[in-house]
Amino acid sequence: MIERNASIRYRFRGHRARSVELTQSELVEIRAAQRTFEGAYTRTALSQFSFALVVLKIFTHEFYPIGALFAAFGFCILLAAALRRRSGNKQFFQDGEGRRFRTSGNVVTLVTCISVAAYSVLLVLVMRLQ
Repeated sequence: MIERNASIRYRFRGHRARSVELTQSELVEIRAAQRTFEGAYTRTALSQFSFALVVLKIFTHEFYPIGALFAAFGFCILLAAALRRRSGNKQFFQDGEGRRFRTSGNVVTLVTCISVAAYSVLLVLVMRLQ
């Protein structure tokens, strides 16, 4: 989840990420990217954890596999959030002024595959209920 020595490894305009002086527009750009990309995946993971807790606490033992599924789904989304954060840091903190925006298509594809797998398993679990 947390990258070790990220503030030392990443550089922007020749400075380490920890000591760089950002302009107001660059600061706004970083904050918007964190709020949009990293925050969305993390909030989704937290909501999946919360839903898993509700299922595990309120329903009977027959629904425990469904609660465990949502907990695992939340964990996988949390891993995708860490991957997106890492790729976002790599994208912004590079040397050179000609950096290009790269979409997060790989992470979106990963989250789509995770979601399809989780909801397929959920469908099987619901069909098995009596």
